[in-house]
Amino acid sequence: MLRLLAVVFIVTALARPQTMYEEQNVEGEGVDIVLCIDVSGSMTAQDLTPNRLEAAKKVAINFVNKRQTDRIAVVIFSGESFTQCPLTTDHAVLISAIENIRNGLLEDGTAIGSGLGTSVDRLRESKSKSKVVILLTDGENNGGLIDPETAKEIAKAFKVKVYTIGVGTDGYAPMPVNTAMGIVMQQGKVSIDEKLLKEIATETGGKYFRAKDNEGLNGIYAEINQLEKSKVEITSRTKYTEKFFPFVVAALALLFLEMFLKFTVFKKFP
Repeated sequence: MLRLLAVVFIVTALARPQTMYEEQNVEGEGVDIVLCIDVSGSMTAQDLTPNRLEAAKKVAINFVNKRQTDRIAVVIFSGESFTQCPLTTDHAVLISAIENIRNGLLEDGTAIGSGLGTSVDRLRESKSKSKVVILLTDGENNGGLIDPETAKEIAKAFKVKVYTIGVGTDGYAPMPVNTAMGIVMQQGKVSIDEKLLKEIATETGGKYFRAKDNEGLNGIYAEINQLEKSKVEITSRTKYTEKFFPFVVAALALLFLEMFLKFTVFKKFP
């Protein structure tokens, strides 16, 4: 029986059992991106489902999930601007910051210049070779401490590429309005300063997009995702560790025990 067990261990050792450990190194250059989102009252218009702001938040979260190696920040603006989340690679923090965006956080209005200016300031000290702002709005600039022309020149000075997105259908869109009778739906005129948005995008090396529905907005972010590819190299290394040695030791121990018992306990006398 001892010899049989020894043979089993020897056969197992000859099969060379191994453990495998795989290690991946991710190296490359990501893109620093600021998502600049309009949160003015008109973003509650329901020409997108359920409204413009919620649709913008949803596609922003999907975009974040696809940019695994990039640092991303979130800036919101209406009559003023605010950094909702600074540059980070922590996607859980980013998604939470986007989910917490809502209308009424800031003074109402549409300060495109302030939103862009704050976004560029988030990228001012970035060492990344590629710096991008994705600015989404549904209106015309009507306030803020920085005018859009100045913000555009600042973006050019810091080599920040700006993609601009105009959100809203043509003509009129249903908007909830607070009245003495409560919230009622009224038709509000869609007024997007496409000339300004195109100018900002063109002069900074970006591109202007128009989103008239949810599908169009999804397609725009998908296109930007393709245009701004991160340069990432993933190298894999597999390490094998031999595990046959304990089986050899066990087989030798069993053979030694067999020989010991053969000449002692089980020794045959004539």
